[in-house]
Amino acid sequence: MKIDKLVRAQRWTCALLLACALLVLLPLKAQTTATPAAPTKPGPPASAAKPTHMTPAQAKELFRSVDSILQFDSKVTGLPILHSVKRRLVTREEVEKYLTKQLHNSRDARELERSQLVLKKFGMLDRNFELEPFLVKLLREQIAGYYNDKTKTVNLLDWIPPDEQKPVLAHELTHALQDQHVHLAKWDRAGNLSIAKNVQQDNQHIATDEQDTARDAVVEGQAMAVFIDYALAPTGKNLLSAPGLADRFSHAMSDTSGSPTLASAPLVLRQSLLFPYADGLDFVRAVLAARGRQAAFVGMLDHPPSSTYEIMTPRVYLDGGSVPLLHMPDIHPLIDADYRPYDVGVMGELDVEMMADVFGGAAEGEALAPAWRGGIYYAAQSKTAKTSAEKDALGSLALLYLSRWATPAAAREFADLYARDIPRKYEHAVAQPDSPEPGPGMTGWVWSTPQGPVLIVLSGRTVFISESFPMELARKLELVMMGSVPGTAGSEIARSAPATPRVELTAGLRRWLWEAGMLRAAAKIDAEPASAK
Repeated sequence: MKIDKLVRAQRWTCALLLACALLVLLPLKAQTTATPAAPTKPGPPASAAKPTHMTPAQAKELFRSVDSILQFDSKVTGLPILHSVKRRLVTREEVEKYLTKQLHNSRDARELERSQLVLKKFGMLDRNFELEPFLVKLLREQIAGYYNDKTKTVNLLDWIPPDEQKPVLAHELTHALQDQHVHLAKWDRAGNLSIAKNVQQDNQHIATDEQDTARDAVVEGQAMAVFIDYALAPTGKNLLSAPGLADRFSHAMSDTSGSPTLASAPLVLRQSLLFPYADGLDFVRAVLAARGRQAAFVGMLDHPPSSTYEIMTPRVYLDGGSVPLLHMPDIHPLIDADYRPYDVGVMGELDVEMMADVFGGAAEGEALAPAWRGGIYYAAQSKTAKTSAEKDALGSLALLYLSRWATPAAAREFADLYARDIPRKYEHAVAQPDSPEPGPGMTGWVWSTPQGPVLIVLSGRTVFISESFPMELARKLELVMMGSVPGTAGSEIARSAPATPRVELTAGLRRWLWEAGMLRAAAKIDAEPASAK
């Protein structure tokens, strides 16, 4: 889903990271004492609570440390240093002004509006939630440093002491080495922000949607692995020799108590923002343990995963297994007379987990996500919406969602979960008899809502959902979409989809925030002394 393409104007590191770095380093330093005490969580760094400016001597020290940390990162990753990395000291005001300008870039702003409306239509964002003010507030709270892969510059912050920025530099300079190896500006931006207008473009969008998400997890997961190795270096340990630390690290990232803004964010945004750090780290660690350092760094950049399914199931990537694929059939002849194309993409395993969490809780998400076997969505806007207010209204948007599951039982569980959420999503939703009755082997649910009919159809391992399309049109779309999945009831009478390369993917808003670097929450580690592991 479109949750990340906007979130990556820069690779930024957030201030919560600094508190988290202390949680790593303080217990390790305690090993020099005879009887180290169990660490307690420190509060936010003083620099975060009381902004100051770095002295010239501190700035000189920090600038000098860039080269030594870059050497450390190169040794850990095996990525060669092809040239030095430019460095720049910036003020908080300069950072906020730059990132806010990026957010208000006209193209990004339009994509932000589309992402927000689609997420609301799916019920994954509250209808009253405003995304842009939230992102601006989050940036102001979180920003702590970033690597700019366009200017090839690591930006150092003049209000944070050097010792607190050095662990961050280990993370951000990993991005510099990755950039020198694969040119990140192109490598993890395969997605297309334009609107798809025909079936070929629909499938091109699908074929780059989740690829971006998976590559972001590689980029951030590798940087997190280096960050942990840097923190552990004084003890002679690393990510593999102190696995308990990494396990607690992944668990601790769900604790956003150090970030009031992130803690107040909708579940889908919190999980989207933390996914590349937590799941990316787990993925890199799995490859590192199974195949070694070359495969986990250089090899992974040269042969990256293509989906969140591989990130969340590393064995699929390691074994060269197939990724569940669905493609979009040509629905344009049915809808283009009355609707404008709005958005198209993949609902990947990560999206399903988040959706199930929102609809039914964490247990539902954990149970359903592994049973995902492919999913695509299509959003269209009624041509009757002409004014800005009309185009911003949820009722102007119609939605299709097709998903495939490991078993009929899992498909039924998802259909039931989605059906139970309809009354929450739509005020005054009224269940209706499913008329006409669905075909043999199919089960259907129908609701009338102020935004138009909702139709859910279950057939074996496949679920089709239509929201706000007129029922007669929804039934035609059902035949085309369900018929594009081999083995689904009605496929013999559906139109065949074009022979487009089929690569399933998810993407959208995460990009704009992830690119800004390492979320403070991503490095919250409540670690015991490494000697105890």
